[in-house]
Amino acid sequence: MSNVISGATDPSEPIRSTPRLVVLFGGRSSEHGVSCLTARQVLAVIDHDRYDVRPVGITRDGRWVRESAEWPELAPGTLPEVRSDLPEFAWDELRDADVVFPLLHGPWGEDGTVQGLLEMADVRYVGAGVLASSVGMDKPFTKTVFATAGLPQLPHVTIMPWQWSTTVSDKERQRSEDRIRALGLPVFVKPARAGSSSGVTMVESWDVLDAAVVEARRHDPKVIIEAAARNKRELECGVIQGPDGIPVASVVGEIVVDDTADHEFYDFEAKYLDGSGQMAIPADLSPTLSDRIRAYAVQAFEAIGAEGLARVDFFDTDDGLVINEINTMPGFTPFSMFPQLWEATGVPYAELVERLISLAQARDTGLR
Repeated sequence: MSNVISGATDPSEPIRSTPRLVVLFGGRSSEHGVSCLTARQVLAVIDHDRYDVRPVGITRDGRWVRESAEWPELAPGTLPEVRSDLPEFAWDELRDADVVFPLLHGPWGEDGTVQGLLEMADVRYVGAGVLASSVGMDKPFTKTVFATAGLPQLPHVTIMPWQWSTTVSDKERQRSEDRIRALGLPVFVKPARAGSSSGVTMVESWDVLDAAVVEARRHDPKVIIEAAARNKRELECGVIQGPDGIPVASVVGEIVVDDTADHEFYDFEAKYLDGSGQMAIPADLSPTLSDRIRAYAVQAFEAIGAEGLARVDFFDTDDGLVINEINTMPGFTPFSMFPQLWEATGVPYAELVERLISLAQARDTGLR
């Protein structure tokens, strides 16, 4: 039985002298603009003599179009987006790609959905597979896997859609609120399957809890609520696979939000819009703590079955080191930590992109 989308090569077609690389970006999630910034940066460093590069954008409403990722100068505080008036790119054209670089963040891209499409097409791609992408995107499931792997974490509560609805019984609602209050103040209320700090609220008074849950549910009906780390340092570590498949960790970096900026935490604006989130790379850490973070980063990468690349985030708190989350397709924007970590480790930006593409080209399609 043949698939509608197939990665098989038509023997009647001439053999291409350069591999066809589809760079996929945009998407339907709240991280659409971040994905576009990432694509612009990546496309600028790809060797166009080595690859037949085809930029493909996904609009906010899910249309696939032939893009260029060449936007005019943006006004301060704004992000680019995929244009909807461009020629359509049909899904079945993916069969002509030798490798796809899915620079998608958030649901409908980083969560295993596009990865599943590419698996069905027998097309090689950069990054984690279906299961690892799904687990890495869903914070409650990530925490379950990390707990099984013995990685230290902060306490949390997951709120399913039906547990915070207008039809839920008073008894069930009270049960959910009691579990949340047991975490103590402050807490962070987050969409369970979003990134870039979209929809995240720090709650310092219980009377604003409901509003914070409503805000998180604008991005995802499933919500996770986490205890806040006390006097935390935000530390991040990159992981990539070597040619032999063995994951290797970068140096450790630290996020430091400018004290003069109006941010209670490292939120979306600090990350991508106003540049107030500064990075100390490498972080000023003892060799023992740095080595521990790097070992945990590799352990987390292996625990979810990641491939290609990931960024693993940690908090160093009064109560010790805890892992926060893993990102299976971290950003490559000018403000992004991941490429800067590897630059400090001795892998320049262009070389990092080339390594990831080459790694994807070399791996098998199908079950691995």
